[in-house]
Amino acid sequence: MIHGFKVAHLTDRVIQRSKRMILDTLGVGLLGTSTEVFYKASQYSKLYTSNISSTVWGQMDFRLPPTYAAFVNGVAIHSMDFDDTWHPATHPSGAVLPVLTALSEALPRSPKFSGLDLLLAFNVGIEVQGRLMHFSKEANDIPKRFHPPSVVGTLGSAAAASKFLGLSLTKCQEALAIAVSHAGAPMANAATQTKPLHIGNAAKHGIEAAFLAMLGLQGNKQILDMEAGFGAFYANYSPKVLPSLVSHTWLLDQQDVAFKRFPAHLATHWMADAAASVRRHIVTDGALLPINHIQRIVLRIPDVQYVNRPFPDSEHEARHSFQYVACAMLLDGGITVPSFHKCQINRPQVRQLLRKVELEHPPDNLPSFNTLYCEVSVTLKDGTTFTERSSTFYGHWRKPLSQEDLQKKFRANASGMLPCDKVEGLIRIVEKLEDIEDCSVLTTLLKRPCPPQEASDLSSI
Repeated sequence: MIHGFKVAHLTDRVIQRSKRMILDTLGVGLLGTSTEVFYKASQYSKLYTSNISSTVWGQMDFRLPPTYAAFVNGVAIHSMDFDDTWHPATHPSGAVLPVLTALSEALPRSPKFSGLDLLLAFNVGIEVQGRLMHFSKEANDIPKRFHPPSVVGTLGSAAAASKFLGLSLTKCQEALAIAVSHAGAPMANAATQTKPLHIGNAAKHGIEAAFLAMLGLQGNKQILDMEAGFGAFYANYSPKVLPSLVSHTWLLDQQDVAFKRFPAHLATHWMADAAASVRRHIVTDGALLPINHIQRIVLRIPDVQYVNRPFPDSEHEARHSFQYVACAMLLDGGITVPSFHKCQINRPQVRQLLRKVELEHPPDNLPSFNTLYCEVSVTLKDGTTFTERSSTFYGHWRKPLSQEDLQKKFRANASGMLPCDKVEGLIRIVEKLEDIEDCSVLTTLLKRPCPPQEASDLSSI
């Protein structure tokens, strides 16, 4: 499948949806370069040097070997849990896009890699992830054992790199076999600084698998068909023969992704939506939430243990807390990037509200991003109860963000790291990506320029 796909197989809908994914991923990646976990990953990666190098997004004159550029850019993308989410559950873009931006500028090629080359390889990487997850019923639910990007993302990264590099059918098979031995990270590291490394590692290991396959390293070509192979990651794994390219339909054509409006686990977006609706019953005309009048807060949610954090103590725990997102929305009337700063999490008013929260897990509320709902009930001390439910939030694939709002999110995320002209340039380039002859122009715009005085000093040397 990887080897056989051609640009002509891309449909208009797939191109448009993947361009939205690319723009959003670039934005959250640029924002993520401001985080502590990005700093730690980039400092570590400076240990490695190479004769060829790739741009680290949003930085001045910071380049790394392609594998490590893909690693730190992947870490940045997931550092705030702000990246896109698909169904079955994974973050599809973060493991793939950094691979392609790194390779597009690092490797000599004539003619250059075009925008269509990038779009094709990107969609091959997305498609491989989706196909592998569709082979297991377990993958339909929010994960309990392995973090999906560390599993299918690693395979998607290897597939995208293999396609971009033009590997033969045999070499593509070897690359995927090698990638399986790099795959997998447990959910126990969710809500920690280590979780973003799952996507960084998926990007890095995918490139490594493709490079090793190019050098002739061999693996088990049947590994994707075996219970003791890729089946080790998913229960009820039952691979099927894929349709021929003539009759093939892209999964992205059938299933769009969700884009987040604030940086937290996707399930908390239903919670924020329901809590905002309840707040409108209690707070009017810009008044403050009457915390002392609230008797209890009941959250009816799916049973997802790693998003059940009654008293989060870090930004990463708060991003994975139904309770915190509900209380922050009730208190503030909105959730933004600063909502997860330590000073916001530890406010006395937040802690007071958190102590009033109770959880219920209705049996019909299954842990699937395609079917779950969140319901919030706030009971006041006079006995009045207000209840609201969210079955679909704005940004979900059933209620997608408008292009205007997606670009607004990108500008907000990117503008802290890049000047306005580069931010607008990236929007224009991605919008017409299929017409670009040399896709490395993306990385030119992703590099942070020197300050004017520093640039003047350098030019005089």
